[in-house]
Amino acid sequence: MASSVAKPGPGNGYPMKAQLQIMVLSAKLKENKKNWFGPSPYVEVAVDGQSKKTEKCSNTHSPKWKQPLTVIVTPFSKLIFRVWSHQTLKSDVLLGVATLEVISEVVQTLQLSTDRDQTDVVGDLSVCLDGMQVDPEMFASAAEANSQSESALWEQRVDQSGRLYFVDHVEKRTSWERPDHSPLINPWERRVDPMGRVYFVDHITRTTTWQRPTMETVRNYEQWQHQRSQLQGAMQQFNQRFIFGAAAPENKQFDPLGPLPHGWEKRTDSNGRVYFVQHTTRTTQWEDPRTQGQLNEKPLPEGWEMRFTVDGIPYFVDHNRRATTYIDPRTGKSSLENGPQITYVRDFKAKVQYFRFWCQQLSLPQHIKITVTRKTLFEDSFQQIMSFNAQDLRRRLWIIFPGEEGLDYGGVAREWFFLLSHEVLNPMYCLFEYAGKDNYCLQINPASYINPDHLKYFKFIGRFIAMALFHGKFIDTGFSLPFYKRMLNKPLALKDLESIDPEFYNSLIWIKENNIEECGLEMYFSVDKEILGEITTHELKADGGEVLVTEENKEEYIRLVAEWRLSRGVEEQTQAFFEGFNEVLPQQYLQYFDAKELEVMLCGMQDIDLADWQRNTIYRHYARTSKQVTWFWQLIKEMDNEKRMRLLQFVTGTCRLPVGGFADLLGSNGPQKFCIEKVGKENWLPRSHTCFNRLDLPPYKSYEQLKEKLMFAIEETEGFGQE
Repeated sequence: MASSVAKPGPGNGYPMKAQLQIMVLSAKLKENKKNWFGPSPYVEVAVDGQSKKTEKCSNTHSPKWKQPLTVIVTPFSKLIFRVWSHQTLKSDVLLGVATLEVISEVVQTLQLSTDRDQTDVVGDLSVCLDGMQVDPEMFASAAEANSQSESALWEQRVDQSGRLYFVDHVEKRTSWERPDHSPLINPWERRVDPMGRVYFVDHITRTTTWQRPTMETVRNYEQWQHQRSQLQGAMQQFNQRFIFGAAAPENKQFDPLGPLPHGWEKRTDSNGRVYFVQHTTRTTQWEDPRTQGQLNEKPLPEGWEMRFTVDGIPYFVDHNRRATTYIDPRTGKSSLENGPQITYVRDFKAKVQYFRFWCQQLSLPQHIKITVTRKTLFEDSFQQIMSFNAQDLRRRLWIIFPGEEGLDYGGVAREWFFLLSHEVLNPMYCLFEYAGKDNYCLQINPASYINPDHLKYFKFIGRFIAMALFHGKFIDTGFSLPFYKRMLNKPLALKDLESIDPEFYNSLIWIKENNIEECGLEMYFSVDKEILGEITTHELKADGGEVLVTEENKEEYIRLVAEWRLSRGVEEQTQAFFEGFNEVLPQQYLQYFDAKELEVMLCGMQDIDLADWQRNTIYRHYARTSKQVTWFWQLIKEMDNEKRMRLLQFVTGTCRLPVGGFADLLGSNGPQKFCIEKVGKENWLPRSHTCFNRLDLPPYKSYEQLKEKLMFAIEETEGFGQE
């Protein structure tokens, strides 16, 4: 029934392993009168760090699964069966627990008890152990030999409440779990510190841990190291992969920054941290001399990016004109005369890999531990993150939830970032607010001052968001487009208002396009604002309440009122946020990204379901069978997920989809499905209306024309289209 596995040879230090197939048959659960519909049970089998789950059965006290689960076991393994009830809107409920030794009868009916009291029986679970790939008698003899050798090392007892516990005579302590004295995996060693605490030493990586190593933990650690080495290899091959027209020299280790200056040498200390030696002055430093001053230089103009050839020669990419040059646009000086032409490439993945390379250069060795409880996640995380030196937050993260077994090889940290972002960005805390009544992107709440410590919290959130970017983890929700532009140090424009307040934006456009003096509008350089029910007047410039807006000065008025609406009294909070952010990750490291790319970096890229998209799209002046519509979906089908995401951003303003998918898209007036409207002439570019999730698609004459125009629009225009 089960596939064979390679058996370990004798004398290699590993316990005898086998592949075991467990057939989870059925269960009978006690009925709960409070739950009229019955539970939706499924079974989780845990053994030696592995966890396998069955499918769930809906609304029944007598579930039947007959589902096989395959695990790797040793003679000393203990199977833990947990029966859970799936909950749609809450955490799953644990119904009962049962344990079973590997050397047992083939068919077993186990008594399920509550997690806290083994005498409280809540039902039965039927399982079948089958598919063992080694002789069970060999397993039994190995287990018996181990039991005899350990009999003098530990003792089984029962406390006054009838609970089973174990006395470990070697470590002189008690435990609810049976002590494990099976041979350690090579090359680990068990030691005891001066306080009598047991710890374990890995002689290969020269690291220690309180956790006893198992096959699963070692395998996870090796996988993490393999992924890290792959990332390092990807960084070293960056220019070879993403810069066309230049070949890397043979038999030479590649470095995207090129050779070191004369007199410098790159070395690594005993902790694996890279440092640099200047032989001329006989000094050392952590900073790379090739980049030491780079991040402090004058920023590049909007739309420009600096890259390096394989020989370390800087060149410059102008995304505005889709061109490359060796001439620095800031100084007008060329880094290389008569150099080879480098093909233009705009590749988001290349930017991400380059960003990861720089983060790796900033990272520090070893790890930091962050211990938090789920009930007080926000406050625990705040206290610990703010207690660390900011640079220590660049070390590998080790997140611990007390009482929950498991080591953090990335999965626990990923969950922590997701859960904590849901907490800290929750508008109920009054630190952030939704950008509009139907816009669920977040912006800083000007009323946050009701919390006297709000600036400390914004500094903490700045550190946390920088950590998410630095460690490549995603958060649960996203910010408004203007906020991302602030993170990139890019100037805000009037059109940025449309994504957060289309009504306010349209009123300013009306003022811009009409003669306000002829309309008899009496406006002054002041605005009213309401915070927590209190209405106050804000003057846009000195004595603005006395300065009348005229046709002559209305452009200044529109500029000032737009700046006010985009900042709206949150300067202190914004400064505190970026103070914390820059301590962990200087904003200059994000200079290559635009606002929409930064959103994807922080929130992740959702897999876009094409069938769901088509099913929830409406048409105006087009029919579902119109040739332009057919061409549109043909192009979407040919796109990869990244291009689909950019199109979604172009039309809706964000790469994030609601939980319900395209059916739950929101517009400025409530629910608003994705819409394709026939607008314009064939020589026009497509336009977008993010407040209505609408794409204006001109009646192009061919598929090639539609593809060219649409791809240019989503790649080269930022904002809301061009004509």
